[in-house]
Amino acid sequence: MPLYELILMLDPQADEASREKVATDAKDLVSSKGELTHEDFWGMRKLAYEIRHRTEADYRLYRFEADSALLRELDHSLKIADGVLRFRVFRVEETTPLTAPPQQGASRRPEPTARGAAPTPRPAEPAPAPRPAEPAPAASGPDKNPK
Repeated sequence: MPLYELILMLDPQADEASREKVATDAKDLVSSKGELTHEDFWGMRKLAYEIRHRTEADYRLYRFEADSALLRELDHSLKIADGVLRFRVFRVEETTPLTAPPQQGASRRPEPTARGAAPTPRPAEPAPAPRPAEPAPAASGPDKNPK
């Protein structure tokens, strides 16, 4: 069966329980009629442009193997589900690395850590190197053309 990735963008103004229900329903549908191979939670992220007057979305990623019947059913259910801002299904090759979330500021939901472990601090960006001083202009005597 072909391999696909579903990127699901959920409405941040919907309550968390309804967002989780939409994400769980999509995951259950994929698991029941296909084979879910990977799922990832990207959290709240800023959008490049507004969608339905929203400037951010709750992102979810699922990688799965499925046939075209599941894709049609998934497309239908996500189009009519409340709380879905946008979704895209991409066909990927088995050798394609997992899609990583785009780099940006920290998401609203903290990253999970091992129980009792301190979160890993982000490395600080290096300070820019100082610019070398420019040499002073050479003195050329009195100015012959005063202003």
